[in-house]
Amino acid sequence: METGCWLLGGEFEDSVFEERRERRPGPPESYRAKRCEPQWFYEETGSSDDVEALTVQKFKGDLAYRRQEYQKALQEYSSISEKLPSTNFAMKRDVQEGQARCLVHLGRHKEALEIATNLENKATNTDHLTTVLYLQFTICSSLQNLEKTIFCLQKLISLHPFNPWNWGRLGEAYLNLGPVLSASLASSQKENSFTSSDTAIKSSFPHSGKDCLLCFPETLPEGSVEVSSGNKQRNEKALKNIQNRMTEERAAVLLETQMKACASFIRTRLLLQLAQCQQTSFALERNLKTQQEIEDKMKRFSFKEDTLLLIAEVMGEDIVPEKIRDEVHTEVKCVGPAALTALVIGSSKEFEDKWFRKIKDHFCPFENQFHTEIQILP
Repeated sequence: METGCWLLGGEFEDSVFEERRERRPGPPESYRAKRCEPQWFYEETGSSDDVEALTVQKFKGDLAYRRQEYQKALQEYSSISEKLPSTNFAMKRDVQEGQARCLVHLGRHKEALEIATNLENKATNTDHLTTVLYLQFTICSSLQNLEKTIFCLQKLISLHPFNPWNWGRLGEAYLNLGPVLSASLASSQKENSFTSSDTAIKSSFPHSGKDCLLCFPETLPEGSVEVSSGNKQRNEKALKNIQNRMTEERAAVLLETQMKACASFIRTRLLLQLAQCQQTSFALERNLKTQQEIEDKMKRFSFKEDTLLLIAEVMGEDIVPEKIRDEVHTEVKCVGPAALTALVIGSSKEFEDKWFRKIKDHFCPFENQFHTEIQILP
């Protein structure tokens, strides 16, 4: 045989050459699974093992949480945390997460955030970080802080870009953020407009000080009245321009968040469509239901077909079956906190530049056309 050639099937596992174990005579031993009665952990276990005793106590805390008895659950978790040995990292993380979630339900968000931050700093692999980010998302959602909620979702997506459910949550968050930002901008502009209005009124009257009260238009020289009238017209025109600009700014803010929401929903749908062929039963049912909900939301934007095609093209550039398969079966990356930090985006701007910049750049030269093309329905 020539060098470099090999026979098909010429490679064998070592196990092929191992001797088989001899079977013991007689019937095989029957397997008996350990059966536990419901809420068995409330009974006296009589265990001298400290770890087992703490595990039983954790079950009690978990059940109290499930029953929405958050104060009782918090007491159980806090008691466990004090007794846990410093080397039991796994249970320590579980207990601290339980404490944080109880604190959220009890309205003690600051304490919950402190625990979440501590867990994030001590995370050593991607699973730990993912769990912490979901915890932070829960806390920020409970606080109804939309901007921080969005940032949590953006960090989760940067860690798992092919998770459709986080993209869907991000789209919902952007939908809710638009009116909030628009209202906040309107309030700020209203204050500024009052200041501008006062300045304009004062500039209409050249006299100031105590003598101003005595200077009525009918007592002023004829030339002064004409100057005052001209100033008034100019100021009214300036105020009208300011108001128009404010209206345009509010519309632009609302439009941008609508665009981000639409892009997020489109990516959600693309990912769900790709996963659809591999799903059955309730998973497929949930998939199809979500796709229909997205379809209904898309109608609110009234985007033209070519606009939707462009957004779909941009948001689906990296969606390749091989990549998604690698994402699903990826190994947990065990690295230090510093390396984990590098895996997620550092700011909301960084995330939006990566995912939405191409869409914004495409419409930037045709901004006026884009504004008239898209009609946001109530």
